[in-house]
Amino acid sequence: MVERFLKQTSFSSVQDFKDNLEFIVPENFNFAYDVMDAWAAEQPDKLALLWTNDKGAEVRLTFADLKRLSDQAASYLQSLGIGHGDMVMLILKRRLEWWISMLALHKLGAVVIPATHMLTKHDIVYRNTRASVKGIICVDDDYVVSQIEAAMPESPTVEVLIKVGESVSDKQQSSPVKWHHWNEEIDQAPAFVKPDHVNINEDTLLMYFTSGTSGEPKMVAHDHLYALGHLTTGVFWHNLHEDSIHLTVADTGWGKAVWGKFYGQWFAGAVVFVFDHEKFNADTMLRQMEKYHVTSFCAPPTIYRFMIREDLSKYDLSALRYCCTAGEALNPAVYDKFKEATGISLMEGFGQTETTMTLGTMPWMKPKPGSMGMPNPQYDIDLIKGDGTSCEDGEKGEIVIKVPADKKPIGLFKGYYRDPELTREAWHDGLYHTGDMAWRDEDGYYWFEGRIDDVIKSSGYRIGPFEVESALMTHPAVVECAITGVPDDIRGMVVKATVVLGKEWKDKAGDDLIKELQQHVKHETAPYKYPRIIEFVDELPKTISGKIRRVEIRKKDAR
Repeated sequence: MVERFLKQTSFSSVQDFKDNLEFIVPENFNFAYDVMDAWAAEQPDKLALLWTNDKGAEVRLTFADLKRLSDQAASYLQSLGIGHGDMVMLILKRRLEWWISMLALHKLGAVVIPATHMLTKHDIVYRNTRASVKGIICVDDDYVVSQIEAAMPESPTVEVLIKVGESVSDKQQSSPVKWHHWNEEIDQAPAFVKPDHVNINEDTLLMYFTSGTSGEPKMVAHDHLYALGHLTTGVFWHNLHEDSIHLTVADTGWGKAVWGKFYGQWFAGAVVFVFDHEKFNADTMLRQMEKYHVTSFCAPPTIYRFMIREDLSKYDLSALRYCCTAGEALNPAVYDKFKEATGISLMEGFGQTETTMTLGTMPWMKPKPGSMGMPNPQYDIDLIKGDGTSCEDGEKGEIVIKVPADKKPIGLFKGYYRDPELTREAWHDGLYHTGDMAWRDEDGYYWFEGRIDDVIKSSGYRIGPFEVESALMTHPAVVECAITGVPDDIRGMVVKATVVLGKEWKDKAGDDLIKELQQHVKHETAPYKYPRIIEFVDELPKTISGKIRRVEIRKKDAR
């Protein structure tokens, strides 16, 4: 499959990848037809999706199964008036219907808006009105349904509501809005007829509302080539092939799901493994990986932090060959402990909701613990200082993507939907500004520093929160931490650490442990970076996608 979309399909070095990565871009590319249905035609019986849940259920779907089910779903949605360009929000947790709905909506040329089940009425109204949502497909969950129903009086564009769940024919119908029921109605759909016009490459494929670490979420619009851009994510960064069984830990409501559970994995012909669970438990996850012989795994560093607190020697992970991490910066201490326990290196990557993987550690690279890796050559990456000039090695600057006037990189977003001013703020003068700070070492590896707004200026020093967090994370007491700046009359700002302790350390929280942690940071990194203030908390404030909201900590401290 890969040879249809790349002029060279394997690489042996950083230079080879940089010099020879070149996409073959089809006209009117559509992932559902050009990749998934192509697999169904060529290898209909090949396993594509292996779904399990925490109640012991198991479903295996081949590529032929996915074609049949997505055709049926596309026909069903067509019968309800969904078509080209219509905005459809999916709130389906990890149900099988998410994968089927995604493919079905792609086949219709509709626009998919994946969303988390944790949205409130306010969140749903905001999304419905800002994006003119026409349809919502949701899991038949009391909380989710109640929030959607509460949002309907303020959501005039919504015409179609579909619940996915068990049969409801025997339930009393007292809902104030009209619901369609996927499980009862989909079998009545007629045979699917492909629309005469589905899409051109520039049409919007899907749209994400960013998690909003500050302010209201932005609407990130991606075209159909975004899916093609993820070929490098699955085939090269995840190092997948037709015999791989890949598990990415991510809720379907945020962008990491299509990074690790959809596009790139199926370009490679790998099996997408799904574990549908209500609450993450490291032991349960490891047992699933052991039982189903997962060969490839990707998760944010938080998941690895919990995994290394288990006795990994009691699990049979002999099938596991390759592990990646993204979503937040990786602390070297986590890398070292996981490598010691499993013999597997964690291959870090970096990207945003607005991009595919932009920096990564590829199979032909030696990983440097804590480094994001090197630029993915489908993007022209630079680091720039405040005056707009390029950084030298060792200098901290903002990660930017060079965007020629005549050719947008494959995988870069179209812009912020219905917000040209916000788009211009981030994307101007031939550069897309990521807002993320990093520095580059003499070997060309990039090292994350933090968001521009998170950088702390103290006594003339610029201190990136991640370098202090990395130092703190090497102490056995620390499970999670967030570094912020607190205003100070003398130094301008001082470093503050908000720390979540391991359960065996919580009764030791106090001045002695604060001093111990401060001395530990002084030993692990430059002494001027140590946190002069340390606060112990039970949990850190996070967005609905799990990112730490440092802005909330700063606001709390300001009050």
